[in-house]
Amino acid sequence: MSKDVAIIGAGQSAFVRGYAGSIRELVFEAFREAVRDAGLTPGDIAASVVCSAPEYDKQRSPAGLLAEYLGLNPQPCFTVESLCSSGTTGLRVAYGLIKSGLHDIVVVIGFQKMSEITSAEAQERMGRGADIMWESPFGSTMPAYYAMHARAHFARYGTTEEDLALIRVKAGKYGKLNEKAVYRKEVSLEQVLNADTVAGPLKRFDCCANADGAGCLILAGADRAREMSPHPVWILGLGSASDSMTLSGRRSLDGLNCARVAAEQAYAMAGVGPQDIDVAEVHDCFTIAELMAYENLGFAAPGEGAGLIREGQTYLGGKIPVNVDGGLLSKGHPIGATGCSQVRTIVMQLRGQGGPVQVPGAAIGLVHNIGGVGIYGNVIILGR
Repeated sequence: MSKDVAIIGAGQSAFVRGYAGSIRELVFEAFREAVRDAGLTPGDIAASVVCSAPEYDKQRSPAGLLAEYLGLNPQPCFTVESLCSSGTTGLRVAYGLIKSGLHDIVVVIGFQKMSEITSAEAQERMGRGADIMWESPFGSTMPAYYAMHARAHFARYGTTEEDLALIRVKAGKYGKLNEKAVYRKEVSLEQVLNADTVAGPLKRFDCCANADGAGCLILAGADRAREMSPHPVWILGLGSASDSMTLSGRRSLDGLNCARVAAEQAYAMAGVGPQDIDVAEVHDCFTIAELMAYENLGFAAPGEGAGLIREGQTYLGGKIPVNVDGGLLSKGHPIGATGCSQVRTIVMQLRGQGGPVQVPGAAIGLVHNIGGVGIYGNVIILGR
């Protein structure tokens, strides 16, 4: 396992439905927490990577704005986007900047202030994350896309609505304990199954909510990490892949191939396998997305992911605890911030700072972050 780059600081704002301040202030909440966590000052940071999906925020070129506000001038600043996986794409860029020797300490900032536009406008922009010639003009939306994946999984493997509902019940159990989550209450199986349909078979509780939020990660090369941090968390493996933007170009709809390929790369780089992962954060924008992740990441064979949630194996104490911070289904999904929040959760777990949802003895963690409907996929493996 390579231990060349580590995460030495992590921070996150609360995820909320309508943040009253500016994007500067929103990002500062996460940045301040990460800088204090790392025990450094803005002057120690050699470069910044800002991750934000375009057109939700009114500010053009946010990297320059945030570098000024956070005291990061005249260091270089970059903007990175890959839709919902922007945060982990930014981490991959920062890793490369450090490995190349260009910079020794790099900050990754992910954010989104989605409340600056209406829900209808947000849905329209999400639709334009697909092909604007052959798909989005026909009214495709994110719930509809994932509903098609759910139907395909149901048809091929016999998965049921109750299997998906069990995932949402788990999210509520752990989201209740997460002080930074939008939704902090449990839901019953009956509530999930009897909720209004959004795009059949997906119902209201099967879908995550838009949110405003920010996340921040500080990365350092090995020498600086050991010098500055009492508990660096090492980046052991990175995988990244893509797939056709149009669903008609996909081999199948019962899984996300970009996630499978990215996972294979990350496992190979880290020299581990699915059986070695102690805790995982997966991209559960919809309940079916978490179920597919179980299979795409190798935690279960194709078609057997539902067995994990039925048997409680993805709960604390199970074979592979997944989304013990409540996931996107409870935390909310501020697009550019999501990946950074997922990484922060695993960092806290590997430090033994997970509080009431700590996985005992967690030494290796995994983050699975998807952009769009499986257009982009990032998998990151972290270790103590």
